Amino acid sequence: MTDTLKVLQNILAAAIKEQASDLLISVGHHPTIRITGQLVPLVKEKVVTPEDAKSFAFALLGDQKKERFLADKEIDFSYDYEGKARFRVNIFYQRDCVSLALRLVSQVIHTIEDLQLPAVLHEFTRKTQGLVLVAGASGQGKSTTLAAMLDEINHTRAVHIITIEDPIEYIYSPDRAIVEQREVGADTNTFASALKSVFRQNPDVIMVGEMRDLETISTAITAAETGHLVFATLHTNSAAQSVHRMIDVFPADQQNQIRYQLASSLLGVVSQRLIPRISGGFVPACEVMLANTAVANLVRENKTHEIPAVIETSMKEGMISINRALSDLVRRKEISLKDSIEYSSNPSELKTLLR
Repeated sequence: MTDTLKVLQNILAAAIKEQASDLLISVGHHPTIRITGQLVPLVKEKVVTPEDAKSFAFALLGDQKKERFLADKEIDFSYDYEGKARFRVNIFYQRDCVSLALRLVSQVIHTIEDLQLPAVLHEFTRKTQGLVLVAGASGQGKSTTLAAMLDEINHTRAVHIITIEDPIEYIYSPDRAIVEQREVGADTNTFASALKSVFRQNPDVIMVGEMRDLETISTAITAAETGHLVFATLHTNSAAQSVHRMIDVFPADQQNQIRYQLASSLLGVVSQRLIPRISGGFVPACEVMLANTAVANLVRENKTHEIPAVIETSMKEGMISINRALSDLVRRKEISLKDSIEYSSNPSELKTLLR
């Protein structure tokens, strides 16, 4: 075993042992792990030199990925560490040096209950057709929530599930379902090309790891309209913003048609953020929008700014506003009042609710 590989394995083992969420390898710093949001340098390891960083990167990449990285200057992929853990890896250049960011992916797919997600998410797993969006900023647990819903389908329904991911994160053990996972870069060239060909692969359920462009969004909506159950993620901060983003990506002359398509195919949006828990770790706060008649009408009529009002008045249907979710977590003493206000999109309304 080379010295580089031995050092790298020690660093990966330390990240696993400390139950870190992330590992950062950056020139001029000790390898650093993130634990419950805080960066902790591994001071027993030496400060990373430009040569170290490049050697670590090439040890993870292998020849084929190395060529792609040198051509594109950045790369995403997943890495299995001796069957003990999986990492989602991004390697990139900064100031002409190589840097690595590794996200530790749990090998256990947790249930909706395990993750303390709203019970209404079970309803999405029982649908046979339509579009479900999971929204939130990077690192807010979107992939984990998607995995919980997909694995519930895997254990309860005899269907064909195809995922398109960049990179593959959670590995599903097929149960009642046939689960096939395609990685962008390894198994397909792009999200858009994979989605185009998915119609010929006879799926019942499709998961799109990220909707990045017009072609991917357009094809995902078409898939949801034509008898498939589609799950996808968006980097947005609310249900209303998610709907607006999907429509806004299209040219102005196509937006009216897309509004009608989305109004008829959208099942709901889960917008989530991870809040520091008083006892340690994180707990999700979720806004949940179900696409009922009122929401569908607002989408068609280009009145997405009124969606929060519908969510607020539709609690009996299972909808949850972000402030309701935050106030519930404060009352249960899961999160602090200070953090609830910091993560709220409307702090004054939250304070009124908490009174």
